[in-house]
Amino acid sequence: MVGTPPELERGTGVPAHVQIERWLLDSIAGGELAPGDRLPGERELAGRLGVSRMTLRQALATLERDGVLLRVPGRSGGAFVAEPPPGPRIECDLTGLAGFTEQMRRAHLRAEARILRAATVPAPAAAAVALGVPAGEPVHEVARVRSAGRSPVALERSYFPALPGLLDQDLTGSLYDLLAARYDLRPRTAVEHLDPVVAEPGDAAELGIEAGAPLMLIERTAYAAGGVPVEYALDLFRPDRVRISVRSGVTAPPAP
Repeated sequence: MVGTPPELERGTGVPAHVQIERWLLDSIAGGELAPGDRLPGERELAGRLGVSRMTLRQALATLERDGVLLRVPGRSGGAFVAEPPPGPRIECDLTGLAGFTEQMRRAHLRAEARILRAATVPAPAAAAVALGVPAGEPVHEVARVRSAGRSPVALERSYFPALPGLLDQDLTGSLYDLLAARYDLRPRTAVEHLDPVVAEPGDAAELGIEAGAPLMLIERTAYAAGGVPVEYALDLFRPDRVRISVRSGVTAPPAP
């Protein structure tokens, strides 16, 4: 929701409509306004700013021309914050076993995580085999939607051995860093399989895409030093946002 409007400065040589544009741009950049948010009506917003509706419309027209706002006519319409245009795909290099957080750091993007599920569950068959435990034995399941620049790019579902206290920790950051710091189990190597799949309705809703859209599935078993299995994961990546790469003929750098 848009915050308190600024008190426009008079006699500075900066036109009122330009000051309004800057205020709205700062509100979007600061997270006060998000894509899809509706601005107050013109009469209300002009009154709060102390300007004429013509001056306000000049500012809104400029922002609409620049693709920042989308104006919809009609009684249920108004001015809405536009979705940002899709940027270049994010490069994710699997060679060095860097986790999502580190991959986003390399791309100069802020990694975010929304927890969908964090629970102790009976190990599914595939997870049991990967982690070397009997089927049905308790393991920790952590499912998260991962975002970069506030846009969802991946859905991660990981299974871990029943490490004491794992689910009581902050699970929104790097789980690999958590494994290393708390349990001395930093993943060092992994076996990963890539398969193209289509989005199931539930996964599509979490990732903000249409059901049936293409996704890249990465099935991974990660191992700590000594070949100890510490994670079995099924990660779904949006190929329109992420480009997966693996370097061959080189020595992989140690996992950070």
